[in-house]
Amino acid sequence: MTEPRLPPGQRWVDRLIVYDVAAVPPVDPQQVSLRLFGDVDRPIDLSLIAFSRLPQVEATCDLHCVTRWSVRDVHFAGVSTRTILDLVRPTASVTWVIAHGREGYRTNVPSDHFAREETLLALEMNGEPLAAEHGAPLRLVVPSLYLWKSAKYLSALEFTSAMRRGTWEEAGYHDVGDPWREERFRR
Repeated sequence: MTEPRLPPGQRWVDRLIVYDVAAVPPVDPQQVSLRLFGDVDRPIDLSLIAFSRLPQVEATCDLHCVTRWSVRDVHFAGVSTRTILDLVRPTASVTWVIAHGREGYRTNVPSDHFAREETLLALEMNGEPLAAEHGAPLRLVVPSLYLWKSAKYLSALEFTSAMRRGTWEEAGYHDVGDPWREERFRR
């Protein structure tokens, strides 16, 4: 028996539905950088050019939105979060990664989900550079959690032992957001 692909309470749709908490921020790729900081041995700021020179991976995954829709087989290319972990070497106390978007968006991701093989920092989606509405030029993709955890317009990753809520978590969304457990909202 094969494992089901559709979590409880979800329905398949043909393409990603775009949501943003604010207007899509303008971007000059020459000015984009990724700050990696917090409880790490080697904090670093990477320009988009330096980031794009890191080893590249590809992943095809299903994505699940808290609003009860899912999309099959979305293909991403970018840098594995495992490469990022090797680069910054988080301390043993790290249990959360706070993803920061350029427009002020934040979300907290449990470190065990951040470190999964299929989790990556995407530069491309379905064979094309990320479109602005999908988080260009850089997006965190965490297929094991609801889509609000896949922060768009990524500007920083903060490694911490302290659980801090992000934009939607402060509004009552679940701190973890596992679609297989229907962790939509805090109870």
